[in-house]
Amino acid sequence: MPELKTPVAEMVKQARARIEEIETPDAIAMLNDPGVVIVDIRDVRERQRSGFIPGSFHCPRGMLEFWVDPQSPYYKDVFGQDKTFVFHCASGWRSALSVATLQDMGFKAAHLKEGFSTWEKHGGPVEFPEARDD
Repeated sequence: MPELKTPVAEMVKQARARIEEIETPDAIAMLNDPGVVIVDIRDVRERQRSGFIPGSFHCPRGMLEFWVDPQSPYYKDVFGQDKTFVFHCASGWRSALSVATLQDMGFKAAHLKEGFSTWEKHGGPVEFPEARDD
């Protein structure tokens, strides 16, 4: 197996050094702030299995740059709001890389440092999707 030039752990470390990280208790305190949008970039199966932050906006990681860019045919209006955006994944790795990329694009955002993994432990509310009758 070839050795990678930059392992993902190093990429996350570099991203974290230049982005805004929000601790879980601080994010919980922001939950009811109408000026804050919490964006969940986890896979839909993760949300079904583990639940999600009430009121969070789901944006799959693979569509993030396309949904944020107003020039993209996939642009979502939610990202055009003058609000504080806090992105999260399960452990903070994907969201750190995502926010660094968004910052490179000129989009201001922060991320939940430890991800959803510590949300419930800190008393954060969790919702689950309704069961589907397929």
